[in-house]
Order: sequence, then structure tokens, then C-alpha cells
Amino acid sequence: MNATNNAPLPVTLIPGDGIGPEVVDAARRLIDATGVRIAWEEAHAGASVFRKGIASGVPQETLDSISRTRLVLKGPLETPVGFGEKSANVTLRKLFETYGNLRPVRELPGVPTPYAGRGIDLVVVRENVEDLYAGIEHLQTPGVAQCLKLISRKGCEKIVRLAFEVARAEGRKTVHCATKANIMKMTEGLLKRTFEEIAPEYPDITAQHIIVDNCAHQLVRRPEQFSVIVTTNMNGDILSDLTSALVGGLGFAPSANIGSEVAIFEAVHGSAPKYAGKDVINPTAMILSGVLMLRHIGAHAEADRLENAVLFTFEEGRHRTRDFAGDAGSCGTRAFTDAILANLGKTPRRTPARTRSKLVLPVTSTAVDLVRPAKREVVGLDVFVESPLQPEVLGPKVQAAAEGTAFRLKMISNRGTVVFPLTGAKTDVVDQHRCRFVFQNPALDVGNGEVGALLSGLERQGLRWMHLEKLQAFDDRPGFTKAQGED
Repeated sequence: MNATNNAPLPVTLIPGDGIGPEVVDAARRLIDATGVRIAWEEAHAGASVFRKGIASGVPQETLDSISRTRLVLKGPLETPVGFGEKSANVTLRKLFETYGNLRPVRELPGVPTPYAGRGIDLVVVRENVEDLYAGIEHLQTPGVAQCLKLISRKGCEKIVRLAFEVARAEGRKTVHCATKANIMKMTEGLLKRTFEEIAPEYPDITAQHIIVDNCAHQLVRRPEQFSVIVTTNMNGDILSDLTSALVGGLGFAPSANIGSEVAIFEAVHGSAPKYAGKDVINPTAMILSGVLMLRHIGAHAEADRLENAVLFTFEEGRHRTRDFAGDAGSCGTRAFTDAILANLGKTPRRTPARTRSKLVLPVTSTAVDLVRPAKREVVGLDVFVESPLQPEVLGPKVQAAAEGTAFRLKMISNRGTVVFPLTGAKTDVVDQHRCRFVFQNPALDVGNGEVGALLSGLERQGLRWMHLEKLQAFDDRPGFTKAQGED
């Protein structure tokens, strides 16, 4: 996408909820002042749309606008917490496959933090559409909920390549991959393995894996050691908020949601409805999100000019919003924006500039079945059963259910720990049990009829099943994990 020709560039403008219209207006004014010609298409999402009964929080006319413009500058949206509809933010990211969330943070002059003077300057590159944010949840029993953590090789490859390309475009020399692969060896482990396979293609960049909890620990201890951190969706959500706090808070944290076709630029802070219309909110995060948008469309000189004006204003220290100045001597949203506007064309004296080149977006296969094993086989079946029985009572009933079928019971686990055969461990159980069955005769070609016979056997024992999972092996490697205590 290029903004160098004379035709105005269409951009979907979503003012958002609460303080959103104020900070979005600040960013829009400054972007227009750089001289880049934008044709703004105002659209809506979030609270006002939810109130109209649209469950996604995003009306069709907004989707149509984004499909036309492929660029969005968006204010914060309200999201129901713990009930009701899905997040409109997540809906937009997923519908338009903005698979990479870029969250740059850098120390800003004059913003008091415990880390001032440490030179923090890093980018969290967060996978943005899968993992737990796939949003696939079930109540398996009235008292046990599950959420499916979906990690794909394709998703891992795209986000890993994006992280390395961000490093190259910004002259950064190190990329850390933060995962919980020591515990979730198949899901988080897939990101680690993909990272290690792709890293040699970028010999100019040092690639390091780090366990995500250690990454959080190290970010607090010595954040200046990091330059680019790539991670899964949930980990990235948490780490990027942590890194924002290191430089003053979410009011200073811009973000870009990058996809192959669409890009959405937004501040990551909330809608803060109690401050709406009071002209007290720091618009920096939204303004810097606008800077990211300008770079994305190829307006590099204009982006640098606006960013330099922001940094100059912070260095000057005459205009400071209440979130980092307190009530004494603070100024409002509009006055702070006016100060930046007056400083366009000025260059900060103490804050070093980072030389950037064009970000090259990764190109990956469009194949649906990206990974194709040479060999695959089904080796068993996990059946999830709801029962209030203790393991010593439940186990024999499950064994009896398998009699006369192609299966035998290998073990029962509860919350991931083997509870039958009895181990002597003191495990507190709930009413959701994973019953692992393997084949009586592994050489047999077991079909759906045998699975039906097993389920019928469970029902004859008065047991309620709610979920099945095939146990498969790919290229002679198990495609499933063992329970704690399973041999």
C-alpha cells in the first residue's frame, strides 16, 4: 500500500467507545497535518452496536468499509467481561486475518518510571488470531469448563517470519521466542520448533528461545536486554501489557494488527468511560498508532516527522497529561495534541532516532493441509465422561463398558493426573474424567462401528460421555500427551 500518489488514500476510521472519539480525533488531526492525503470513512463498532442487538459488535457496513479500504484506524471498544457477546476487537482481527500484533515500546523522555534511563526499546510480536483466542469453549459438565488451545504450523510460521522481518526492517539484531513449551509441548512447542527451523534463514539475527515466565521475570529485572519478542496470543497479550508498564503505561502503547490484506491500527488501552468527554486523556498511544499506520502505507518521512514532534514535545516537558504529570501542571487531550501540532518539523535533541526500512510481509503457503505426514495411524481413543463417582468405583464400570469391544481401558485421568488404576496419590477429583482406551489388537482396522459399541457400553453402565478425541500417531510419533503418572 502506498501513499505517495496524489489520490487520497481511503482509511476506515472507527472512533470507538468512551474516550475513543477524543484520542482518535487527536490522531486524525495530526495525520492530516503531516500532508498525507487521507479519505476518512467513519464507521462504528463496539458498545453502540452491541446495544442494537448485533452479537459480533461489528455491523455489516463497517465490514464493507474495511473490505474496501483495507486500512483501519480504530479507537478502543467496550467488551462484555465474563458474559455475553464476543469481543468486537477480536472479531475484527479474526475476520480480516490480521495475524500479527506489533506492540512497540520505548522509553519516552520526561515520563517518570522506575526504568527511566535504561534505554528500553523493544517490540512484542504477538500471534493474533489463534491459541486460546480461537474462543472455542465448552461446559463439559455443569462444574467443569474447557477451552481449546489451537496452534497451527501455518500460524506459527507467519508470526515467526513477521518477527524476523520486523527485526530486519528496524535494524534489530536479536529475536527472542517466548513459549511455555516445557509444559505444553505440542501447542507452545510447535511455535518453538517452527522458530528454530526458520531462524537459520536469518543469519544476520541472533535467535534465542526463552521460557515465557522467565521472559516476564527478565523483563522486570533487565528489560534492556530484549529487542524483539515473538510469542503466542495469550502470552503476547500479557507480556505486551507488561512491557507497556515499563515505559509508563498503556497510554503510551501503540499497536498494529498486521495481515496480508488488511491492517488495523489502534491504541491498546481501554475505553475508560468515566473519563469520556472530559478532555483529560493522554492521546499518545493513539497518535503513535497513527505513526505506525503512516509507515505501513509508505509515508516514512511523514511518520518520522510526526514521531519526532511527539518526542520533542515530551523532551520539552511543557505539556504533560495527568496520567504522568498528576493534576498539577497537567494539560488536556486537545492542548497536548495542539502542542504536538505546533512542534511538527522539530527534532528531539536527546532521544535517538531509529533508522527503519520497509517491512516485508511474509509469504506463506495457501495450502489448508500445510503439514502432510508420510504415515498416520489411529492408536486409541480418549473418551471424556461425566460422573460423580470416585475413581475406585468408576474404573471397574469403565472397564466393564469396554468388554466385548475392540478397546481396553488403559487409564483414567482427572484434571490431567492418573486416578485409575489407583496409584495411592491423594488427588482431588471433579466430575470430568478422561478415559483412555487402546486397541485390544493393534493390527485390527477399527472402524466407527467399534467406537459406537464402546459408547453404547458406557451408556449401559449409566455413564454420560461428552467428548471424544482420537489418539493418532504421525510418522510413528505420538500426536498426544500422557497424563501425569501414565506409563
